[in-house]
Amino acid sequence: MKTRILLIFATVAFAAAPTYKVVTKIKVGGGVRWDYAYLDSANHRLYVSHGTQTEVIDTATDKLVGTIQGTTGVHGIAVANDLGKGFTSDGGDNDVTVFDLKTNAVQSKVKTGQNPDSIIYEPVTHRVFTFNGRSSDSTAIDAKTGNVITASIPVGGKPEFAQVDGKGHIYANIEDKNEIIEIDAKNALVAKRYSIAPCDGPSGLAIDPKGRLYSVCSNKMMIVSDPAAGKVLASVAIGPGTDGVAFDDGYAFSANGGDGTITMVGETSPGKFEAVATIQTTRGARTIAADQKGHKLYLPAAEYGPPAESKDGKKGRPQAIPDSFQIVVVGR
Repeated sequence: MKTRILLIFATVAFAAAPTYKVVTKIKVGGGVRWDYAYLDSANHRLYVSHGTQTEVIDTATDKLVGTIQGTTGVHGIAVANDLGKGFTSDGGDNDVTVFDLKTNAVQSKVKTGQNPDSIIYEPVTHRVFTFNGRSSDSTAIDAKTGNVITASIPVGGKPEFAQVDGKGHIYANIEDKNEIIEIDAKNALVAKRYSIAPCDGPSGLAIDPKGRLYSVCSNKMMIVSDPAAGKVLASVAIGPGTDGVAFDDGYAFSANGGDGTITMVGETSPGKFEAVATIQTTRGARTIAADQKGHKLYLPAAEYGPPAESKDGKKGRPQAIPDSFQIVVVGR
């Protein structure tokens, strides 16, 4: 009887998913090109890539408080709070912009491989790693000095988003090989790789406190994998057009830009992962960042007009409305 009662309580605990909805939209304006967002929960700062600049938003007030200029073709943002520095990967200039976290002032530029996409700070080695899409490699940079440690770490394919485990390991999706690689940060080399089939075209990547990885794929699925064992644990159906995923408070959130939703995925029983909710957002909101303290989700987006008519009478794709760039905020 005691075992049965414990199982009932465990089932109830796994099933208690919070309800999320859009709570506000932060108007930014300007161009309607964007990519990843990064949330520094400790300092209440959200950094959003925005074409040729990076926006800085105070998540305590959900107000725009600064702009970092000259980050041409910016894709990702990394933060080293222990050093007081931030870093952006500038795909248009093949470099990293180093900026001061307090003033947002640009301190230096560091050359990388071609078209640096995702970027991450590894706290054990105090190194920044960029993942360069066009040159299929990673550049390792000393975050303290800005010196390049290793200009090119071959990754064996087109790298996408990356995560760290806090123990000196970096994980990255390899989009065209449907794999995850593990980089040994200290030795600046690829130490392991494993398949995440049936995923096709992994882009966004999240990690949970247990070290499990969540990859979102172009064939409308999320793959949960164990990097230590190098194996897939589960595949879960998600919405279309996703490019980003975030993990917060026991759940993974896939940003589905194709239909303007978030798929919320939870561990519904030990080792079993399922979609537990679909949250409405807005069309095109394909990347996402999570506030680990406020338990809010931030999704860069724009407003879209009606589809334009083509010459053959068929409907084209909806076009983003100029000056409509915004951040959709989703909360409980």
